[in-house]
Order: sequence, then C-alpha cells, then structure tokens
Amino acid sequence: MSGRLLPWTGADGKPGYLIGDGTGYVSRLADRIESTHLGMAGDLLDHADELLAEQRLTVEELRFLARRLSESLRDVKRVAESRGARLSD
Repeated sequence: MSGRLLPWTGADGKPGYLIGDGTGYVSRLADRIESTHLGMAGDLLDHADELLAEQRLTVEELRFLARRLSESLRDVKRVAESRGARLSD
C-alpha cells in the first residue's frame, strides 16, 4: 500500500500523504477538495475565456488572471499526480 498524495500541503509547504484503504474521513475530505479544485478550474477557464474575448483588459487584470490560472493549474496538476499514482497501484 502506497501513500495517497493529499490535495493540500503542510504549513511548511511540503506534501502530505495518507496511508489507508481510502474509506476514512480524511480520504473523503481529500476527494471533496479534489472535486472542488477541478470544478473551480473549469469555472476559472470559462471566466478567462470571457475576459480574453473582450480584448480590453488592463495589464493588472491580465496579471491577476495569470496568477489565478497558475494557482488553479498547480492544484489540478496535484490532483492528476495523486490520481495517476493511485491508478498505478
């Protein structure tokens, strides 16, 4: 049994892992957070499409959008890594 990469980091920014059968409280919480990350990423992409279609964004607005997209991509990458590792088990 290998550890599941959790969708959050510790206070020091280090990854957290869960050892278990995937049926406990922390596993269910991680599932909900992963689902939230994926849903928020979809919403952010839709919003980004709308903003970019306007072609009237300021530099500050573009930077803000880029930061949010970067954060979201980081979250989704973590979900993909976690799920990919569990598929290989």
